[in-house]
Amino acid sequence: MRDTHELKSIPDDDLLRRLEELARQSRRVEADLVAHIGEVDSRRLYAREAAPSMFAYCTETLHLSEAEAYLRIAAARASREHPMLLTMLADGRLHLTAIAKLAPHLTPDNRDTILARALHKSKREIEELVAELAPRSDAPAVMRKLPARRVDTQPAPSPSPAGGGGAPVLELRPDAVAPVGPPLRTDGSAVRRVACPSRSATVEPLAPSRYKVQFTASAELHDKLERLQALMRSSVPDGDLATLIEQAVTEKLERLEARRFARTKAPRKAVSASHISPRTRHIPAAVRRAVYERDGGRCRYADEQGRRCTARQGLEFHHRRPFGHGGDHSVANVSLACRCHNAHLAEVDYGREAIARHRRSETRHLERTPPASP
Repeated sequence: MRDTHELKSIPDDDLLRRLEELARQSRRVEADLVAHIGEVDSRRLYAREAAPSMFAYCTETLHLSEAEAYLRIAAARASREHPMLLTMLADGRLHLTAIAKLAPHLTPDNRDTILARALHKSKREIEELVAELAPRSDAPAVMRKLPARRVDTQPAPSPSPAGGGGAPVLELRPDAVAPVGPPLRTDGSAVRRVACPSRSATVEPLAPSRYKVQFTASAELHDKLERLQALMRSSVPDGDLATLIEQAVTEKLERLEARRFARTKAPRKAVSASHISPRTRHIPAAVRRAVYERDGGRCRYADEQGRRCTARQGLEFHHRRPFGHGGDHSVANVSLACRCHNAHLAEVDYGREAIARHRRSETRHLERTPPASP
């Protein structure tokens, strides 16, 4: 284990090189770990260690988390039929989640084609590929009231002694997840809790170009959706929620993109009629529109290997020749950049210390500025 103080003295290029090498080593070790798990599983050696299953051995003896154990066991079992998975895991072409999600759909006949499409894909992209391989029907559009949040503090039944005919122990396996054990009071007695509904939204691919979107709405949003259904009965007679939301989001998106990137169906000025000289910091609407279309609504920064940034959020307009150095507002001189790369390029153009001084100055100015009156 390296001291963090030692790492601070390593030059930037060397630090990046070392990190890439450590990632390669980690993937090789990961593949070896999965291979060993697969062999121990096939020999059922976990039984010698007082573990009733490979999953229990991984969590109780190797002290892996439930998710870590699930992914590695799933990958190990899949690699028995498809040995190339270990090689692809070791060289970074596939990650554990990809293997676990693709494994049920792989056969000796289709695996070469599927794995070629899965190279270096993210979890979301893998889920979309799985949805294409095994499409599911559309999710029904529903609005329903969730049960109120509550906690039942009644003591949970005490576990029966061994051999007493108590309830069977549920095992968390790669194909089934058991509930977490009941929490304990300060005196050690168990408390039965009723799970609260999750508030996080989920987006799940069902089939090519079809997604299931699920979230918990407030009473206010529920009321607004019902009002929208009533107002749009003429254009959406069945009141389909997906259609209503798509039209509402499209309208909001058009307004925001018009304000931020000057996107409009009927532009009033062309780039040729715009003033692009660096007299003010204002970038003409026609230039912003042309830059957004050219860059495809995505950060344009590319590294030395030609890899382009994938960010589509928090986009800003960056002057390749800085405005402070006389750069104009021409389409050729302006590009989209995410906040991270806009700040990075500013440090390249003006120097890291100059940007740091500017940020400190802005912070002091904000601290001295009195809050606005209510």
